[in-house]
Amino acid sequence: MRIAVMGLGRMGGNIARRLMRGGHEIVAFDRDPAAIEALVREGALGAHSVEAIADHFTGPRIFWLMLPAGEATEQMVARVLDIALPGDILIDGGNTFYKDDIRRAQVCAARDVAYVDVGTSGGVWGLERGYCMMVGGPAAAVAQLDPLLETLAPGRGDISRTRHRAPERGHDPRAEKGYIHAGPAGAGHFVKMVHNGIEYGLMQAYAEGFDVLKSRASPRLPEQERFALNLTDIAEVWRRGSVISSWLLDLSAAALSHDEDLEAYSGRVADSGEGHWTIEAAMEEAVPVHVLSAALFARYRSRSDTTFGDRLLSAMRFGFGGHVEIPQ
Repeated sequence: MRIAVMGLGRMGGNIARRLMRGGHEIVAFDRDPAAIEALVREGALGAHSVEAIADHFTGPRIFWLMLPAGEATEQMVARVLDIALPGDILIDGGNTFYKDDIRRAQVCAARDVAYVDVGTSGGVWGLERGYCMMVGGPAAAVAQLDPLLETLAPGRGDISRTRHRAPERGHDPRAEKGYIHAGPAGAGHFVKMVHNGIEYGLMQAYAEGFDVLKSRASPRLPEQERFALNLTDIAEVWRRGSVISSWLLDLSAAALSHDEDLEAYSGRVADSGEGHWTIEAAMEEAVPVHVLSAALFARYRSRSDTTFGDRLLSAMRFGFGGHVEIPQ
């Protein structure tokens, strides 16, 4: 299939590359000509303007946006709609607020353009590992995109199958491949939003736990109760058979083995919006989210009073997404 990928940063560029590896044709667009040329050298078709994208299609176009949430995406959606034709599909694969998706979908539907939101998880490792995707939008458009989504997804791999899953029980077989059709427009980004809220909580739990371990050597404690614990070895042993093993723990172990004091990190931890939006959704639904809200507020606190745990949070964020810290 042929698809235009618009926004060739860490995620967008690798999404385009994974699709090309899977035999799909990419029309590459970015505001940076160098990013376009890099993809062209790897086999993509280059488009140096939004309008030029149309020249590379003979039928319905598929536009995949991978841009920062907010005004950058808003402006690009408007530019795409200026050239879109009935039957085209517009995909937002960034971390957009789900209520913006609902609004945009209505505008697109009035022009007979399908709007699909794809919550995408996988970070800088997605090119090799594949991307976990949570998709919202019209069922017919999502079905049309299935070959692309299946190429981007990790596939079943060697993960053991969950017992009792079956299509006749309403279980989507695509979930085992690494993506789902979550529901109408906005549902995909809503699920990804909550995914990221949970991610905040998991990361905070690891950060606080390792902070407790490291602080056991504190001179404030009675000498016989002090332990000089090897955090690198603890992280490594927990990776192997422990009930708290995870990819986040893998990333923590890698960071600690490189530098157990994590001196390269300041511990000023950013938040990208989804944690905040998750708390807002919980408030609308009257759902208590003690852990998720505490994790978000801990990131706010880290910008004025950092701990070792905050440095581990920064190390995890850099490990999975290449996220840099807030400048001091």
